[in-house]
Amino acid sequence: QLAESGGGLVQPGGSLRLSCEASGAFFSIDTMAWHRATSGNRRELVASIDRRGATNYADSVKGRFTISRNVARNMVFLQMNNLEPGDTAVYYCEADASWGQGTQVTVSS
Repeated sequence: QLAESGGGLVQPGGSLRLSCEASGAFFSIDTMAWHRATSGNRRELVASIDRRGATNYADSVKGRFTISRNVARNMVFLQMNNLEPGDTAVYYCEADASWGQGTQVTVSS
């Protein structure tokens, strides 16, 4: 089971921090990731991190978002700074092909 938290409403230029905890039958997760989807659109990869700390980011969030991870606690985080209206989406945590329910992020003035 994956449980996300930290979404909400923020003004353009603001920040949010998303958290996700994997619990249950997860062992030695290699890569954890954040994806997002807007209404009617497919999910897109936002950022991923493997257990060694290697990261990958979508071009649209480079320099603004930072993914980090607590391997021992099976947790992954997404620090989102300088948010833009185009970042509005439901954000999903993913690990070992399992998905959380998603958390809504809305960037609006």
